[in-house]
Amino acid sequence: MGHIIPFLLKHGYAVVFAGVLCEVIGVPISSVPLLLAAGALAGSKHLSLPVLVAWALLACLIADISWYQLGRRRGFSILRLLCRISLEPDSCVRHTEDRFARQGGRALLVAKFVPGLGTAAAPLAGLLRMRPARFLAWDAAGSLLWATSYLAAGYIFSPELDRLGQYAGRLGAGLVILLGAAIAVYVGLKYRERQRFIRDLRVARISADELRQRIASGEEVVVVDLRGSVEFEADPAMVMGAIHMLPEELEQRSREIPRDRDVVLYCT
Repeated sequence: MGHIIPFLLKHGYAVVFAGVLCEVIGVPISSVPLLLAAGALAGSKHLSLPVLVAWALLACLIADISWYQLGRRRGFSILRLLCRISLEPDSCVRHTEDRFARQGGRALLVAKFVPGLGTAAAPLAGLLRMRPARFLAWDAAGSLLWATSYLAAGYIFSPELDRLGQYAGRLGAGLVILLGAAIAVYVGLKYRERQRFIRDLRVARISADELRQRIASGEEVVVVDLRGSVEFEADPAMVMGAIHMLPEELEQRSREIPRDRDVVLYCT
């Protein structure tokens, strides 16, 4: 906080707008410290809390509407792009789909509080052809709730945050090094996990062209479509003869899969 507060005093609302915009666009940074610090400054009467909320809300809407339009025009390729740069590419799309399948538009109300869901929710809403007015209503409500929560927390706990900033300032470079090392270790572990996942996936992978050639040659191959309900509804086209089931149904319905031929599974 010690370094954030002086910077906010000088640049104020523009910093909050830019920080929130970057996070919602998908840049791997968190604007929460900015919102807390800005809220603390509002608590000490250096900034206006309503104006801060307005700027944060505007940044959210600009980014989310852009992703929504990309989702409507480009479909699942946008979600795959987001998850390709995610530290957990194997679960990014699935978690987003599951949340929308259970909650529909209400997922936008809490999306920004859930790591990995905030950016992916808007393009998924566009892909599912959620009506623009409905998307805007839920997204604005969720963005307002998210921004107000952190700004209000900073406003309420302004004295405590100020003391925390002073303590962090006394730690100086040591705190920066410690935080940097912790982030580096976390990213390193996630990267290693990602590489292991990709390596394991390549061991038993077949391309779409290879599968088409095997089917065209008359080879009996069982194809199981494991796409989630949201993606399947958006694009119900299937490989001819494929069996569709949800991943969680795989064990229960395993008897439907013949054991005397090769089985090809595909999902998102």
